[in-house]
Amino acid sequence: MSGSTVSGQFDKATGKVGKTPAPFSLRLTFEERAMLDRMAGDRPLGAFIRKQLFGDNATPRTLHQRKPGQDKKALAQALSVLGQSRLSSNINQIAKAAHLGSLPVGPELDDELKAACADIRAMRDALISALGLKPEADR
Repeated sequence: MSGSTVSGQFDKATGKVGKTPAPFSLRLTFEERAMLDRMAGDRPLGAFIRKQLFGDNATPRTLHQRKPGQDKKALAQALSVLGQSRLSSNINQIAKAAHLGSLPVGPELDDELKAACADIRAMRDALISALGLKPEADR
């Protein structure tokens, strides 16, 4: 293929150029696969194998992490703690008491409660976004 570029793979059976090349399958033992997984680390296995085979001539792909890094683990844990906290339940109890009239709510307390709700929602949405997920409003 010197000098020309082909945007696909030649299909010997049909004599045509296809849109995407067929995947290549390789059977490995459990031990071989485990070794490849360890060697690849956080990189996708396909990207790691292409880099090993083709070195700097490997065509770059969009990178996707297979395993969550320490930051994502910490973010997920923070989201979990926020979800397990009693914040939403406590805010709900305050709102119920305000509706029943057992909690006198003036404009200042009303503003503080609204701000607290907005802060909790912002924390939750920031954690969800940092994990690469979409907040409920965007789903």
